[in-house]
Amino acid sequence: MNRRTPLGIAVIGAGRMGADHVRRIDRVVAGARVAAVVDVDAERAKAVAAGVDGCAAHTDPAAAMASADVDAVLVASPGPAHEAALLAAFEHDLPVLCEKPLTPDAASALRVLEAEQTLGHRRVQVGFMRRYDTEYVRLKALLSTGQLGRPLMLHNRHRNVASPPFFTSSMLISDSVAHEVDVTRWLLGHEITAVTVLRPAPSAGAPDGLRDPQFVLLETDGGALSDVEIFVNCGFGYQVQAEMVCERGTARIGDGHALVTNMAGRWGGTIAQDWTDRFAQAYDDEVRAWVDATRRGEVTGPSTWDGYAAAAVCEAGVRALEEGGRIEVDLVEKPALYR
Repeated sequence: MNRRTPLGIAVIGAGRMGADHVRRIDRVVAGARVAAVVDVDAERAKAVAAGVDGCAAHTDPAAAMASADVDAVLVASPGPAHEAALLAAFEHDLPVLCEKPLTPDAASALRVLEAEQTLGHRRVQVGFMRRYDTEYVRLKALLSTGQLGRPLMLHNRHRNVASPPFFTSSMLISDSVAHEVDVTRWLLGHEITAVTVLRPAPSAGAPDGLRDPQFVLLETDGGALSDVEIFVNCGFGYQVQAEMVCERGTARIGDGHALVTNMAGRWGGTIAQDWTDRFAQAYDDEVRAWVDATRRGEVTGPSTWDGYAAAAVCEAGVRALEEGGRIEVDLVEKPALYR
């Protein structure tokens, strides 16, 4: 494409996430424009598209991708619809930013992985936005210097004010802990080999039948351990914190102490209430990096392999939750395209 022409993006999915990406591309990220909005709900697609000059509304992703105005695709539809959208994008050889999960299970993720290999080049960046969060980026950079020595343990805390009405016990793993699965793999540079899930007595604040909180233990092929406290009905705020314990020191992020007040005999700060506040910068930088790379003719960031690996780990985690005990992760050999 012409480097001076804005990248025309079709946003698939016009729900909360998709609409926020439409706003981001239209108002925050330079070098791109929303060329089309796609949603199975025609009225919702039209309503979101109406706020953007020259934006078309569609109900069929394939129809949008066939448009001459579309140079790239951002997939923000529900997870079960991702595979079809990704395969359609491959047919047009379009670059894709796909919100996590890549797909909801390892089998479908593997099909996408194999289809991308058939193309012979990468086309997908998976939306693990924490890799673009300033604090996580600083932690990764510190680890890469070797100053702290070999990583031994990673402690993660992931808390939400309240879970949506449709949330199930397995979704604590597949929809929430999926982020810690990716940051564990990314920060450590290890693959996760086994998962154990422990369940304390459910919180009184959790809906009936929801196993909340959970404690997830991830083993890696590099000998490090990563644990995750996932608590989606904590009631007080949205918190994502991580502490890396290494041979010669530790490093912690997510304390939220950017602003501390002292007044009237008290000190304190604020706690974010949802992900749109805590990770606003990360989402902006993620999309900006994708647009810039796409305009250069490159694909960077989390790969289809990363999406597949996360799906396989989460699948093992759900089994560990339901069956108990330690469940090993089953991964195919990593293809050369992603090494």
